[in-house]
Amino acid sequence: MTLQEEVNSRRTFAIISHPDAGKTTITEQMLLFGGVIRNAGTVKARKTGNYATSDWMEIEKQRGISVTSSVMQFEFEGKRINILDTPGHEDFSEDTYRTLMAVDAAVMVIDSAKGIEPQTRKLFKVVKQRGIPIFTFMNKLDRDGREPLDLIAELENLLGIEGVAMNWPIGSGQTLKGLYDLTNNRVELYRKDEADRFIPLNDDGSVDNPLADDPQFKDTLDEIDLIKGAGNEFDRELVLAGEQTPVFFGSALTNFGVETFLQSFVDLAPAPSKHVVNEDEELAPDNEEFSGFVFKIQANMNPQHRDRIAFVRICSGKFTKGIDVTLERTGKTLRLNNATEFMSSSRMQVSEAVAGDIVGLYDTGNFQIGDSIYSGKHAVKFAPLPEFTPELFVRVSAKNVMKQKSFHKGITQLVQEGAIQLYQNWQTEEYILGAVGQLQFEVFKFRMQNEYNSEVEMTSIGHRVARWIDPKDLDLSMSSQRNLLVKDRFGNPLFLFENEYAERFFKDKYPDVKLTEKL
Repeated sequence: MTLQEEVNSRRTFAIISHPDAGKTTITEQMLLFGGVIRNAGTVKARKTGNYATSDWMEIEKQRGISVTSSVMQFEFEGKRINILDTPGHEDFSEDTYRTLMAVDAAVMVIDSAKGIEPQTRKLFKVVKQRGIPIFTFMNKLDRDGREPLDLIAELENLLGIEGVAMNWPIGSGQTLKGLYDLTNNRVELYRKDEADRFIPLNDDGSVDNPLADDPQFKDTLDEIDLIKGAGNEFDRELVLAGEQTPVFFGSALTNFGVETFLQSFVDLAPAPSKHVVNEDEELAPDNEEFSGFVFKIQANMNPQHRDRIAFVRICSGKFTKGIDVTLERTGKTLRLNNATEFMSSSRMQVSEAVAGDIVGLYDTGNFQIGDSIYSGKHAVKFAPLPEFTPELFVRVSAKNVMKQKSFHKGITQLVQEGAIQLYQNWQTEEYILGAVGQLQFEVFKFRMQNEYNSEVEMTSIGHRVARWIDPKDLDLSMSSQRNLLVKDRFGNPLFLFENEYAERFFKDKYPDVKLTEKL
């Protein structure tokens, strides 16, 4: 198989949703069809000890939530599938936003009873800005939900994207009978054995028994006529441009409609495409020279070895074991001998991977989030990844002063993952953590105790407005209780203002001093 053929067989996508819409559940059903797991462990199964495959972190198992992105890979119908399951909780949006930079498409999971929820809208905006294709799965059809026509209309009204129905529900909740599959000209019956689950449509769009005389099915036919007459027509070019989203209905929990969705997705979703590098150059995925970027760093995926993995999206060429690459940020040459591919926290050594694949590199501290790596002589630098300025801050210290070594190791490694930011008081050197949401602090505290055996004490200093200052403009007398002077982990000075009023007061007092939200 040529490099181009290998690249064309890749499908790399992220799944986004509001919390509890069923994102992790649909991920696991896809893994079932990929043959990599035998039983899906849903979030609700944590009482029995069966956990979601993509929720590998201990705190995720205990709480039944996803707080970190995970990577899963499998083969399906001749395609190599790379799924990135993202955190649904808004406190971990930054992890999700960076993950969305590493995919070629997105699957948006919506609770059919609730419609489009706030977190979905936020994440959709990021996907829209990137212009990548979006596929929509209206989930939880096994429960009573909203009218399908209303859900389709909401896509356009709230998100500004055309929705085109690929199948249509026959009932919902207790009256759910099946799905009218417009794409494959068949009806998929609900809760039927595999052998007789699908019924082909007649030439006039009707079906033979058991639904032929069902009043509910006749109502569905009326809605289908309405969709065909007044609904949006499927346009693959609009889908690939991110202007139209194919809409599928189903129930991930009961594995209904998921296989049809997956089959359609791998057929319609794009293979890896070009990336812009060095600000204005286009890099084709079938370029012979290897290149990629680090979009995520995760510590302790294997707690027994206290390892650290840098997740790399391959953007061009082929990775081979032992390849020499240049780390663009430092100019340093690295030999990549240890790379893995993933099934959540499980992994195995990989000797080859191509553009579109996600590989994990064992890291001893060389990599940072956003790093570019390449194998050729021509330098390659990918666009910077999104960063959030923290809004919540706490003072943090080790509860046991005798465990300073493990405290410092833990805080250093967890900060490098990018979910929280580390600062130090400019004068006292005390540690301060910054985050965009309270849950990040709770996860940090839990992981410090369980992964580094270091209990920590946190004292909230509340909401703050973080603004960096040029060192040449800095005067220590500028610091006060209302504008706390700290330094970030790279030694750059910034103020943590008590509120926007305090920031305005500072600007009025020092009109020639420039403050920035980011470096």
